[in-house]
Amino acid sequence: MIRVVLASCRLPRRRPVVAAGRDVPATAAETAGATETRRFVSTDVRPPAPASKVALKTSDWERHTHQDQELVKGLGLTSATMLVMGSMIGSGIFIVSAEISREVNSPALLIGAWAITGFLTIVGALTYGELAAMMPRAGGQYVYLRESLGPLWGFLYGWTLFLVIQTGTIAAVGVAFGKFLGIFWPAISSSNWIVHIWKVPKFQIGPMMLGGMDVGLNTQNLTAILVVVALSVINIFGVKTGAIIQNIFTAAKVSALLGLVLFGIFLGRNAQAIAANFGANFWRNAGLGALHDVGGGAGASVLVSTLTVLAIAQVGSLFSADAWNNVTFTAGEVKNPSRNLPLSLAVGTGVVISLYIACNFIYLTALPLVGNPTGATLLERGIQFAKEDRVATAVMTQMFGSAGGALMAVAIMISGFGCCNGLILSGARVYYAMAKDALFFRSVARLHPTYKTPAVSLMVQMVWTCVLCISGSYGQLLDYIIFAVLVFYVLTIVGLFVLRRTHPEAERPYKAIGYPILPAIYIVMALFIDIVLLRYKPQFTWPGLFIVLLGIPVYYIWRPRSQTSSV
Repeated sequence: MIRVVLASCRLPRRRPVVAAGRDVPATAAETAGATETRRFVSTDVRPPAPASKVALKTSDWERHTHQDQELVKGLGLTSATMLVMGSMIGSGIFIVSAEISREVNSPALLIGAWAITGFLTIVGALTYGELAAMMPRAGGQYVYLRESLGPLWGFLYGWTLFLVIQTGTIAAVGVAFGKFLGIFWPAISSSNWIVHIWKVPKFQIGPMMLGGMDVGLNTQNLTAILVVVALSVINIFGVKTGAIIQNIFTAAKVSALLGLVLFGIFLGRNAQAIAANFGANFWRNAGLGALHDVGGGAGASVLVSTLTVLAIAQVGSLFSADAWNNVTFTAGEVKNPSRNLPLSLAVGTGVVISLYIACNFIYLTALPLVGNPTGATLLERGIQFAKEDRVATAVMTQMFGSAGGALMAVAIMISGFGCCNGLILSGARVYYAMAKDALFFRSVARLHPTYKTPAVSLMVQMVWTCVLCISGSYGQLLDYIIFAVLVFYVLTIVGLFVLRRTHPEAERPYKAIGYPILPAIYIVMALFIDIVLLRYKPQFTWPGLFIVLLGIPVYYIWRPRSQTSSV
């Protein structure tokens, strides 16, 4: 992505480490600074390059190496793995299976949708492991795009991350925390307004229905704001402090998911649900030649193939499994990153995906997939029409009555709190890296003088997240952005192919398993999903694409500052 350090943090000018294909004698200080540089810049004998270009390339990598030396290496393998798992597990796994079930109308395809998500997530993580080991820099995916495809692509990712992806997810998870807390304290509600500013009217632009949100402060989003503010402030007091919170809450929510699976196996088996979902019924509507109605009941039916409906169903499952890449944002603070980053990505995604698929099997053993929206009992409503789509709550209530529902609400609150912490901790590192490149507000590059954390970045992220909470727009924004998230994953994996060609000599402590076949399969599958979403879910795709493209003029507004800082 972008390669410039703020003028106020500029290092003394150094001689190039590499010139005319040989090592240049250097002082001890220069040699220390150049050690990491030679990981990415070859010192092999090659046809001479123009000295100015070699010097620019080397000094640029030196600047980014220095950038990360400012940070404290406070995350070990356990903390990095917990960050992967904790950022992935939010409230989605407890809810989105209802929507997926309505779309696929088949037990086998429900599992198939999660299996596809699992394959894409694990292949993506294994591929990112190579990039993380080769470039263990603060900013992670932002850095990979900057170095492989150029500064513009890095900026567009960081822009979208700040505007919607990270902050919108934090807002949504925070509000979900307030929603489930309201089960125990009814005064916490989206209808209990402290200040109601405006009800935005609905309006349609092409296939997109916009508006309809309530702007103002109610007790539910106030709870979310208090959570965001508290966690943002706590994360100022050192990365180790944030990691301790992350480890505690991730262990709790992984235990909650594992408990759901074990309770389901030994206590939750329901004969009616098993008869309806397994045996011959398991493969109902799952043939490759089957047609599926994705018209949503509005107007004429829209019939699509099984592969197409599985692609459409990825909106919910991919979003529920997203944020596994957040650990790469904190790479500058990971101990032994060349080993621990790839390992944490592989272990973290593998554990979470296994639990996700197991949970969906438990849903199928406890409740019939097909249900009636007006059903009077949990079994009559089924997975498809669980109240407010709370499938996990319905399953636990089926097993333990109202106490089970309350227990699941607590588990979801724990999950949401831990997820918020992981997203807050990691997201701030991206804006810090952008500011170091003079592509964000300069003050965001400042570290706390005592704790060496990106305190200003944490505060800026906190303010924008709180604005999204009050605006009520985060739900629509997140619907719009899953398409763009997938595009950036594809571009980053394309970047791996580019770097293999442009920097074959770079040190790679870990190489992507299955390269080039598995990364290529990922690209093909992800592009197919995006094309399907563009065709059949335009209301979720075109707005996200517009948000990304809006970053292009913003980049060219910021770029002159970046160029000035590099002089």
